[in-house]
Amino acid sequence: MSCWETVQGYALRSLGIGERLLPREDFTLCEQVTLIGSGLIWNIYFGTLALLAGFFLATAVALGKASRRRILRKPSEWFILVFRGSPLFIQFFFAYFLFLSLKSVSPVFDAFTSAWLGALVVLFLNTAAYSGEIFYGALRSIPRGDVEAADAYGFSGWPRFRRIVWPTMLRLAWPAYTNEAIFLFHATTLVYFSGFPAWQQKGDALYYANYFADKTFNPFVPYPILAGYFILLTLVILSIFGLINRHLNRHLPQEARRKMRLRINVIR
Repeated sequence: MSCWETVQGYALRSLGIGERLLPREDFTLCEQVTLIGSGLIWNIYFGTLALLAGFFLATAVALGKASRRRILRKPSEWFILVFRGSPLFIQFFFAYFLFLSLKSVSPVFDAFTSAWLGALVVLFLNTAAYSGEIFYGALRSIPRGDVEAADAYGFSGWPRFRRIVWPTMLRLAWPAYTNEAIFLFHATTLVYFSGFPAWQQKGDALYYANYFADKTFNPFVPYPILAGYFILLTLVILSIFGLINRHLNRHLPQEARRKMRLRINVIR
């Protein structure tokens, strides 16, 4: 099988399209690159949807934590504490058995026992907690003069939040939020190790990298390929978030604009 035939047969295997059987012997570099890249589709799926949905929940959580009302502040604080204070892998573990228990009560929860939905919910809640704390810190850092100027111009309530508070919060939080987005995409590799079964046994990028490492007894080929894919994915994220950061700071003088910096989280 030529490399082009390998790409045609395995490029979308993680979605159930193409060859059903994995190669068993004489593994080529093309097969490893193609299959690991195919599995990356699921990592992008988990990271993108969790990030988009988590953004809005994080905004609500940040506002709740900054609220003077105890009924709003306390649930937000506990939500952040639980999901930031416990390891993500443990969250996968408990969520799977929770959904499994609820499945016996109602068939509605059947889909939640699969990785494509159950693991996505966990990632969504986890990133919302971390992002909520980032947004809360940005809310606390908004210059008081900006709010007073908004009051002087007659802005109050929702108009003030939409046109003054929210854009300023995003501008201040965006560099840190970019690092959270990068970490979230990296954290999607934990789905393979969680209890959630993969859809039709079609795994993510780490699933295929681990398959080749086990079959060839040589992890120094598939794992660097996996790392290379995630480095490229990180560069894409930095490019997209950099454009958004430039848009958020477009009204500021050039020397006052916040630069995007990649900060590696050694321990989270």
